[in-house]
This record gives sequence, C-alpha cells and structure tokens, in this order.
Amino acid sequence: MTDQPGWIKLAQGRDGAVLQAGGAWTVEYAAELDRQVQALPKESAVRLLDLGGVAAIDTAGAWLLARASAQGEAQEIPWANLPPEFQPLAQRVLTAGPKVIPDRPRPRTILDWVADIGQAVEEVWTDVLNLVAFFGEFVLAIGRVIVHPRRFRWVPLLVHIEQTGINALPIVGLISFLVGVVIAYQGAEQLRQFNAQFLTVNMVGISVLREMGILLTAIVVAGRSGSAFTAQIGTMQVSEEVDALRTMGLDPMEVLALPRIAALVITLPILTFFADIMGLLGGGFMCVMLIDMTFGQYVGRLNDVVTETHFWVGMVKAPVFAILIALVGCFEGLRVTGSAESVGKMTTRAVVEGIFLVIIFDALFSILFSILSI
Repeated sequence: MTDQPGWIKLAQGRDGAVLQAGGAWTVEYAAELDRQVQALPKESAVRLLDLGGVAAIDTAGAWLLARASAQGEAQEIPWANLPPEFQPLAQRVLTAGPKVIPDRPRPRTILDWVADIGQAVEEVWTDVLNLVAFFGEFVLAIGRVIVHPRRFRWVPLLVHIEQTGINALPIVGLISFLVGVVIAYQGAEQLRQFNAQFLTVNMVGISVLREMGILLTAIVVAGRSGSAFTAQIGTMQVSEEVDALRTMGLDPMEVLALPRIAALVITLPILTFFADIMGLLGGGFMCVMLIDMTFGQYVGRLNDVVTETHFWVGMVKAPVFAILIALVGCFEGLRVTGSAESVGKMTTRAVVEGIFLVIIFDALFSILFSILSI
C-alpha cells in the first residue's frame, strides 16, 4: 500500500499555535515537502511540532522536519508524538546536522601583503591613466572653445574667480605672514651662533619667493577650492544634474570643469603674489623685532639679495599647480556615484591627490631649475 504524501500545516491549539505534520516524509515527496516548509508562516509563537500523523520517514524527510522546526525561531521548536520506530533516525539526523563554524580570520602571510601592494599599485596606475585621459578631454575642450569662443561661460568664470581668489585672500595672507615670521625667527636663532643674523633677510626673501609662498598657497587652495570643486560636482552627480546636462547635449567638461580650471589658473598666481608680499612682511616684522635692523634696512637688504629670477621661479609654478588642483577636483567630482558617502570619499581623495601632485611637481621643478642653474 502506498503511503499518503507528507504534509505540514499550522493549527491552533488550546495553548497556542502548533505545527502538525503527517503522511510519508520520504525522498520521493521531498520537492513538494520543501515547498510546503518554505511556505510556512514565520510564526514566533509556535509551541511545538506535532508529528503524530507521520507514517513514514527517511533521512531527507527528517532533515526537512528539522528545517520546519527552525522556521523563524531563535531556538528550534520541540518535536512531539513522533512514532517510536522513527525516533532513532530523527535523533541521528538532528545530531549530525550542520555545525556553525565560527568565522575566524585567516592569519595574514607575506603573500597577502604582496597582493595588497600589487592591488594598490594597480589602482594607482589606473587612476593615473584616467587622470591623463581627463587632461586630454580638457585640452580638447580648450580647442573647441578657441574655435567657438561663444561656447565659453563667462559668468561661472567670474563667480569662481570670486570664490577661489577674493574669498581666499584672508586665509592665504594670514598663513603666509605667520610662516614668514617663523622662518625669520628660526633663521635668526640659528644664524646668531655664527654672528650672521643679517643673513636672515636672505633666507626669508629667497625661501618665501622661490618655495614657501607658492607651496603654501597651493596647499591651502587644494584643501579649500579643490575640495569645493569635488563636492559641488559630486553633489550634481548624486542629484543626476550631470546626466541631465548630457541629455541636453551639453558637455560637462565645458560647462562644469573648464570655468573652474580657468578661474583657478587666473587666481592662483594672484594669490601667490599676495602670499609672497605677506610672507616678506612677516619676515620683516620678525627681523625688526629680533635683529638690530629697521624696516627700511630690511627692504634695502631684500633689494640687494632678491632678484627677479627668484620671484619668477615661484610664479611660473602657479599656473601649473592651478591646473593640477582644478583637474583633480573636477575629475574626482565626476567620479562620484549616487550616494552622499561617495561625495565625502571623493572629496577627501581630491584633497590628498591634489596636495600630493603639487609636492611632486614642486620637486620636479626644483630638479629642473637645478639642472638649468636657475
């Protein structure tokens, strides 16, 4: 006689909900029984699993019953009324059930460190290639604007000149003044040992004009304007405004990136000149305070030791640094994906990459000027 196919259902008893099972819980009915088990409501108040109606059972059926007793429960539902002849098999299945093995991290080896380094190098190389490709798009956009000047957006250019230049004057001036004070103080203290404090003017003038003025200004601009470019464009990416520009046939490079890059190329040399003046004023203030020197003598000494070459060595770096900072800021902004977390991540990357590139190119300029004896 063929056994009745297995079945399971939820019933209400006097003491609460009860799962009732019956029929043949064997492998030939496993597919249908699996569907019934998955269809069970995830009741947390089920009191027990009544197996009094089970007529046959094998390993597959016992395993499915074990799944049914764990439906939605932190602990398994107790079994009840299982015929005695099936209990040994059921006990063995329950005992041999899958054990939860705690996830223990595998100890890291030297190969893991090598793999991490390789992955980091690959990511950096990919970013470099993408940034070079973005620079190529920028050059093409300049060519299109030169051919069709009316495509350039002058109003955004003026707005960004105000934001990146005029609004940055206080912080750039204050930092440069204080750095000039620090350079003069440290130089005077060290040169005092050789009774050569007058050389402090040489140190302040040359270091501020050739290096410190442009380097500090570029770092401040990278943290201030570069991050702003990324955050602004990234927010437009999240709100799908950049996609809307493309849908209307507008190039984001021309609309968003080009005015920002042009504005920074204009403002960074001006900020650098202002930083040079403030740095020299700070150095002069400290020289007057520490050395037996008047401010007029300080200015006269500057005229003797500082040449136009020193001034232009710092100034020629400004447009290059401006392009680097603005390119990185716009590049990372356009890489933002659809989340606020991505905006913050790319903004941080833009600042770090911008400062890193500024220092790298400053070192390359120093090597070039050394080779050219400038």
